[in-house]
Amino acid sequence: MSNWSSGLINTLKDPSKHIIASNLAVVIKDLYPKAKHHYLVLPLADIPTIFQLTADHLSLMEELYLLALNIIEVKQEDLNNFQIGFHNPPSMQRLHMHVISRDFVSGCLKTKNIGIVIILDFFCPMKVDKFHLIVNMLGCCLYAHFFSEVCQQLKINGKIKPLTKVELQELTKEDLQCNQCSFKPRNMPLLKEHLNSHLK
Repeated sequence: MSNWSSGLINTLKDPSKHIIASNLAVVIKDLYPKAKHHYLVLPLADIPTIFQLTADHLSLMEELYLLALNIIEVKQEDLNNFQIGFHNPPSMQRLHMHVISRDFVSGCLKTKNIGIVIILDFFCPMKVDKFHLIVNMLGCCLYAHFFSEVCQQLKINGKIKPLTKVELQELTKEDLQCNQCSFKPRNMPLLKEHLNSHLK
């Protein structure tokens, strides 16, 4: 395990990095934020990734979501301006849930293949085209599971299914597109400039 991929475990052990904590999980800042607000919710239990989750973890999933709501409230932000979800495949060791504002304005957005989180409201599950959402979220190469979808898969299948290499390759072929409108930039610099315009 590389120092980078195990970084979350080290942060989890450092109470000074915890913004909010419960008996089951903690909230920390993402060290490489992809938006003005980008937080991670980590369970204290030793769960490497979403692929080790089972139906027995559903109550833990609810706890993670409640902490996500809590950090948004603490920061005095609007839940409607945030997205919550998990990457598939995960980029780091230790299960973590992303809580990220929809602006995606950040110096850490540098390449088309950077992973961006996609979510649906846990309490308002919706049926949508996953590939369409991937295109609308900066053409990311890491598919992001909807929080509601994770819970649904655990209830029905008892586990989360990894994406195949073919599925991931298909996602990376899609063009960039703004997540807030229909604009399709030629490259990341143009997309970043455009995203800033939505803040005005």
